Amino acid sequence: MNHPAATELTAAWTAVGVPREHESAALHVLGQATYTDDIPELRGTLHAALGLSAKPHARITGMDLAPVRAAAGVLAVLTASDIPGTNDCGPIIHDDPILADGLVQYVGQPVFIVVADTHDHARRAARLARIDYEELPAVLTPQAARAAQSYVLPPMHLARGDAAGAFAKAPQKVQGELYVGGQEQFYLEGQIAYAIPREGRGMLVQCSTQHPSEMQHVVAHALGLHSHHVTVECRRMGGGFGGKESQSALWCAAAAVAAARLQRPVKLRADRDDDMLVTGKRHCFHYLYEVGYDDAGKIVAAKVDMVSRAGYSADLSGPVATRAVCHFDNAYYLSDVDIRAACGKTNTQSNTAFRGFGGPQGAIAIEYVLDEIARNLGKDPLDVRRLNFYGRDQDNVTPYGQIVRDNVIHELTAQLEASSEYRARRAAIASYNAASPVLKKGLALTPVKFGIAFNVTHLNQAGALVHVYVDGSVMVNHGGTEMGQGIHTKVMQCVAHELGIDLSRVRISATDTSKVANTSATAASTGADLNGKAAQDAARKIRDRLAEFAARTWGGEPSAVVFAADAVTVNGQEIAFADLVQKAYLARVQLWSDGFYATPGLHWDPKTMNGNPFQYYAYGAAVSEVVVDTLTGEWKLLRVDALYDAGNSLNPAIDLGQVEGAFIQGMGWLTTEELWWNGQGKLMTHAPSTYKIPAVSDCPRDFRVELFKNRNVADSIHRSKAVGEPPLLLPFSVFFAIRDAISAAGGHKVNPPLQAPATSEAILKALAAVQAAA
Repeated sequence: MNHPAATELTAAWTAVGVPREHESAALHVLGQATYTDDIPELRGTLHAALGLSAKPHARITGMDLAPVRAAAGVLAVLTASDIPGTNDCGPIIHDDPILADGLVQYVGQPVFIVVADTHDHARRAARLARIDYEELPAVLTPQAARAAQSYVLPPMHLARGDAAGAFAKAPQKVQGELYVGGQEQFYLEGQIAYAIPREGRGMLVQCSTQHPSEMQHVVAHALGLHSHHVTVECRRMGGGFGGKESQSALWCAAAAVAAARLQRPVKLRADRDDDMLVTGKRHCFHYLYEVGYDDAGKIVAAKVDMVSRAGYSADLSGPVATRAVCHFDNAYYLSDVDIRAACGKTNTQSNTAFRGFGGPQGAIAIEYVLDEIARNLGKDPLDVRRLNFYGRDQDNVTPYGQIVRDNVIHELTAQLEASSEYRARRAAIASYNAASPVLKKGLALTPVKFGIAFNVTHLNQAGALVHVYVDGSVMVNHGGTEMGQGIHTKVMQCVAHELGIDLSRVRISATDTSKVANTSATAASTGADLNGKAAQDAARKIRDRLAEFAARTWGGEPSAVVFAADAVTVNGQEIAFADLVQKAYLARVQLWSDGFYATPGLHWDPKTMNGNPFQYYAYGAAVSEVVVDTLTGEWKLLRVDALYDAGNSLNPAIDLGQVEGAFIQGMGWLTTEELWWNGQGKLMTHAPSTYKIPAVSDCPRDFRVELFKNRNVADSIHRSKAVGEPPLLLPFSVFFAIRDAISAAGGHKVNPPLQAPATSEAILKALAAVQAAA
């Protein structure tokens, strides 16, 4: 417990809760930040490329690789039989081969590895293989998977109350279907791995990954070695968004297998087309829903059957579906529910993690339903949404049994409603639309409630190392990975705050499995929560040792020693932090420590789908205004007002940037980013020429983002809240504003059958349906 005087002195100084630039900001803008492909190549480095399947589902009846081996610069061509260990890179279920062995299950599945003297030679040679196939029936859509009962895992079911009985008695009913497409992660830095053989069968893999420990396991298994033979290192990624959580495993394993075989360093760097053809994306979902409600718009029964496009293997589809089930409620109390989720097995890329991890796909379904209820009743959608919000003392238990203890959605929504001038703008838009036959404006306010923690309880743990050097500088290492989101900056701030030193004294080193072992993926918005706590624990141990030494040396109680502003105050004396460290070293005080953190209070039963899977909830809401050209389907986002609950923000500058980025990325998912497979199962949108991510011109001119003032009720790191994934749900408001504008074309009498992404084609189709029915 801190001495009162210590508390008073430290209150005026802080290293957290203040805007700080990203620790690599200067390196980024100067082009000096080292990514995996920038690491100087060792002498003798070879380059690999993958040979890919041309069929979605087929047996390989013949494979002529002689033209590949004869190609310029080629040193080796490896197939599944050349893998010395286990031919698998699946993160949970072992159904995901590194290289196809006799059976291909999607167009783009790796079949062989080419190793050559240059990147260009390897890529060109990989195209020369002659493969004969015996084609098999292919399942390409989630709807087809449902019809065929084709699943990678058993379907899930969560029920509470009597949904069927309540639906039968409901005064009003709505039922229908919805399709929401997937999304390519489109990280700026593609998949890459650089494998370097070491003595004693060791292997160093430098790669772009969100999960170094998983890469370590996969590489060790592929090589038939123990984990201690393999070291995986990642200083930073050029974006990840979930696409480098499990999907980087194939690239790491392939590079390592080639390097081990040839005993030379091997780099495997995917070009954009191959990256998009090989790797999994956000799961698209198809929903069938039935919802009963009363005359005021209060939901009394909800039934949803959702199926995702899992792809050919399980990957992370099970946990994604679980999170979708746990976020179907979003911010609303649902008394009687029947929620079913299935992971459809399709002959397409094995879909994987993507920012939100199923949460957005679960929540958008209930938002779609509430939007329909409001239109059916002729009410403002905000009023219907508010009527269904979770309560504080009652109607505050989720369908999976967790009590919502930190509900601020009422206050947050009210603040945004006022600051955005929602009611006045709603009236102004109605007047505009009445006088505008071609251009129609739309407005929507949508809320977010997002659970924070891994649904798999044991993953909620982290470790860190903190070294204080004799000159008073500090080195930190932890298990989280930096992908541009600022985790390293926040962890550095936590350590600086604990030791009372300026942030410039703290440096962070590359995430490395030989330093912090058995780490969890940097995912589920838990990176700063887990690793910040672990680093705080390590720094606190050092601070406590220094405080005890200072009290022994200068008198007073250790609890009264104050660390702040690069100085230490003890018994009325002020000593420079660096001076104290030097004296402590001479007195043989340990100046380094490990730290560990495990999130308390979590439990989850996957069989009953009940428990307390989340440490807390993050909240937010956004208002979006759009204008739609009813002749062309083109639209423009005019204004956005977003309010996000980051708790006591560790770094408001970084958090605001995360909210803005997540908003635009989520908007892309729901509007312009369309994944399209042809009838032969090939993904045709596999480059920026055919796949449209949002550009600067798609951002609103008027973009107002604020952080909601709120202290986390959970004991998170400095009472902050996660900011990685939840803001991606804020652009629901864009999708529903577009739907509102389409509805205006029919006098708000018809629910537009708008699907996502709301491309111009989808908008025109929905407009035609509305105008035909009006």
